[in-house]
Amino acid sequence: MAKILLTGGAGYIGSHTYLALIEAGFDVVILDNFSNAKDDVPARLKDISGKQVHVYQGDVLDRTLLDDVFATHKIDGVVHFAAKKAVGESVAKPLDYIHTNVGGLLNLLAAMDGAGVRRIVFSSSATVYGDTSVQPIPEDHPCTYTSPYAFTKIAGEQILEQLPDNWAIGILRYFNPVGAHQSAMIGEDPEDTPNNLVPYIAKVATGELTQLGVFGNDYDTPDGTGVRDYIHVEDLADGHVLSLKSLIETNQSHTVNLGTGEGSSVLDVLNAYSEACGKKLPHQIKPRRDGDVAVLTARPEKAKATLGFEAKRSLADMCKSSWAWVNGQRRNSN
Repeated sequence: MAKILLTGGAGYIGSHTYLALIEAGFDVVILDNFSNAKDDVPARLKDISGKQVHVYQGDVLDRTLLDDVFATHKIDGVVHFAAKKAVGESVAKPLDYIHTNVGGLLNLLAAMDGAGVRRIVFSSSATVYGDTSVQPIPEDHPCTYTSPYAFTKIAGEQILEQLPDNWAIGILRYFNPVGAHQSAMIGEDPEDTPNNLVPYIAKVATGELTQLGVFGNDYDTPDGTGVRDYIHVEDLADGHVLSLKSLIETNQSHTVNLGTGEGSSVLDVLNAYSEACGKKLPHQIKPRRDGDVAVLTARPEKAKATLGFEAKRSLADMCKSSWAWVNGQRRNSN
């Protein structure tokens, strides 16, 4: 049984990937500083999986801790999520993002190299493609950054590309992860006003927010609102498992998009969520935001050819699972 170090494994995508890895037969060790994760996530993961969860509370910037983890466990590969991820915050705190995202990756790679562990799945992002009119976007599209966050993802990819041939590297560029685990026991749970569409709509559904602001309804799209490629977080987690298996079996590196290849507009998502929660959710049209593009979708064929990956869950599935999670949390807190 291969043992995997999962950095950021208590976060939104990391926790779902933990469960997918366990289900696939991997032994998993989580490293997380819990800056963007709830303290009770390990207990929830134990309840869902029925297995003891091995967690180190600490930071990828702590080299001593990393060395201790690799000395204690015979790690066969790493899935690296631990990073700051808010585009807007990165503009306000660029040095913080570069220090954590780039410095943390360098620290991790040095610790891996010292321990002779040279397989890593890297959490990248569709933001590396910048603002482009090419849709859907293929992996060979030139990379450019429009925020410090996107810069850190491009820098991370470029650092990984410098490593010698005895490294096996999976770079996964994902689009818009949404939804929650089928158990409704883990999901996306932002503390403040959400930056992303579906968590924002969820708070409208619970009554925490009064309505959804829709930024622009005059784009060249079927209903005039922006179109994005949304992928269920459980499909995304499965993609990480397939990437890791490919690295172990072939020792060949890959860079792939993880998306559905299909776009849904803001109003499509709002309507699907209204259907999921059983009530019409209010919205207000507002002016376009600077930097928003009309359409952003993945070209997913390479992931299927390389990894056998194919997104299976629909927009309705994403919204239903999100609402089951959010509504369950609301009931439990009352």
